Amino acid sequence: MTPSPDRLAEIARQAVTIGTDLIKTTRPQTVIEKADRDTFTDVDLRIEHEIRAYLAKITPEIGFIGEEGGADDQTADSDLHWSLDPVDGTANLVHGVPLCGVSLGLMQGDRAIVAAIALPYADLHYTAAHGRGAYVNGRPIRVSTTAEPSKAMVAIGDHATGEDSHEKNKQRIALTAALAAQVERIRMFGSAAHDLTWLAEGRIDAAVIMSNKTHDIAAGVLIAREAGAIALDSTGREHTSAATHTIAAAPSIAEPLLSLVQAGIGIEPSQLPNTAL
Repeated sequence: MTPSPDRLAEIARQAVTIGTDLIKTTRPQTVIEKADRDTFTDVDLRIEHEIRAYLAKITPEIGFIGEEGGADDQTADSDLHWSLDPVDGTANLVHGVPLCGVSLGLMQGDRAIVAAIALPYADLHYTAAHGRGAYVNGRPIRVSTTAEPSKAMVAIGDHATGEDSHEKNKQRIALTAALAAQVERIRMFGSAAHDLTWLAEGRIDAAVIMSNKTHDIAAGVLIAREAGAIALDSTGREHTSAATHTIAAAPSIAEPLLSLVQAGIGIEPSQLPNTAL
């Protein structure tokens, strides 16, 4: 029998704590290149191995997909699966920048229904379950009440690396310029876990990430939504794991921010579906 959502949220919290302890006590000894400027470390591998083993023991009926090791045999036959990014912000970890996190979502279809994210160096542990709100260190959290983009602090995701990064970064640089002209401040933390949990907690007002990898994004999107954020694709459709981009914001600025993003990356009105916030 699958545990209750509240119990699953506690299991997820315990799982990411495994990663927290390892990040705080272990420095990377080996850095492996996956692609152009895209790396993982022995710490990523160890965290994924230990969390995978923990979840296999506690929730054997639920599948698992890790960023580094892929899916286990259970995943193909399960309606649910855990999705783990063992170190979100590996480049930060390698360089000693204390902005990285462990991100775990329980996926049902194209969305997370339970999430836990740990930010080890800040001693912050976030949890959420669908319809049950979002929490940090056991305390309920809500997004900001910022009412206009000119008063908003907006986090943007990393620039692209790897294949076609030059062309992808033309769009990202144009987007940065468009936002810089309209919002109060732009920040690049180098970790989607920070972007989305800090949105949920009201530390920032929006997050714009020009990618949508499930292990990076899904847990943070659920936490942000449960804290009151609106999460969309750049077309204005509701955000899912099938989205192209990730735009999440406090409700009062979601619509004008979406318009800024669309203008910044060159989406024409004729390309948009008939959707409304």
